[in-house]
Amino acid sequence: MDKELPERGQTWIVLIPAYQPGPLLLDLLREVRKNGLLAVVVDDGSGEEARELFQQASEYAVVLRHPENRGKGSALKSGLRYMQNHFGADYVVVTMDADGQHRVSDVLRVCRDAQEHPGSLVLGCRRMKKGVPLRSRFGNTLTRLVFSLCTDSGLYDTQTGLRAFNSTLARELIGISGERYEYEMHVLLECSEGNIPVREVEVETVYLDGNASSHFDIMRDSYRIYKEILKFSASSFLSFLLDYALYSLLLVLTGNLTASNIGARVMSAGFNYSLNRRLVFCSDSRVENTIWKYWLLAAAILAGNTLVLGMLVNGAGVNRYVAKLCTELTFFLLSWLVQRCVIFRKKERAT
Repeated sequence: MDKELPERGQTWIVLIPAYQPGPLLLDLLREVRKNGLLAVVVDDGSGEEARELFQQASEYAVVLRHPENRGKGSALKSGLRYMQNHFGADYVVVTMDADGQHRVSDVLRVCRDAQEHPGSLVLGCRRMKKGVPLRSRFGNTLTRLVFSLCTDSGLYDTQTGLRAFNSTLARELIGISGERYEYEMHVLLECSEGNIPVREVEVETVYLDGNASSHFDIMRDSYRIYKEILKFSASSFLSFLLDYALYSLLLVLTGNLTASNIGARVMSAGFNYSLNRRLVFCSDSRVENTIWKYWLLAAAILAGNTLVLGMLVNGAGVNRYVAKLCTELTFFLLSWLVQRCVIFRKKERAT
């Protein structure tokens, strides 16, 4: 298709994943073309009832089709692969939703920022102001909190679909796991792990009809987004139950606080390693490549755990059982971060 290239030094390409979109998509594409941007739309298995709409969309954009619904992450990666094969080696990509939530003026702003900061991921940051649907406000707040705890990041809008980046980063994003809504969270996590700069540009907050057009399923898609940390929490909780039971038993049998804590931790740590390696981080690496790192972490946490436990019990006079609960909560986040970013880091995790 013959489309006028934008006079900006680089080609700017809008990527829109679309599942059963409304006529707003056509208005959006017209405005995109009017502003000199190229567009790639991915029909993610919308079905026959949407075929005519996508035929009209093909007048303004390249339209790719999935024969069945594969999810937002899969649609985004299909679009990125197409660009990699058809648009050379130097361009800026901006992803946006098909439901009218993003203004083209904001698209231009995040594209400009991505061009000025090559190698960065630029997020169109929405402020959760008055008028934002409760579901969206709650979801964004929860995701921001979880992401902040996992990465020590100060990102405000982790759920925005308005994201811009250059072609070099685009190639890396294709390889990130996730086929549905969880993909966008995985991108942020991988950027955090890989020290890829993530920038935020404030954009207008737009929700039409209370965001009724969203295909986000609160229960199913929230589980996909949070499942790794949920599995880690479950693994940690089971290991904690075993540890606490052994600690209590040994304390009754020996009466020795330090020996009971160490004995319980050694036995529960082996159980926790097995769960995390196979079920949480799905590592295919050889045991000898990760177990020594895990035991170093376990030893460090044990030393810190024992020190804090002693300070709480002997120094602050806290009940021994309550003190155990407090120390476990304190070291939970540290264990998660080190295991995800060091022991079972990306290159050692299953693709």
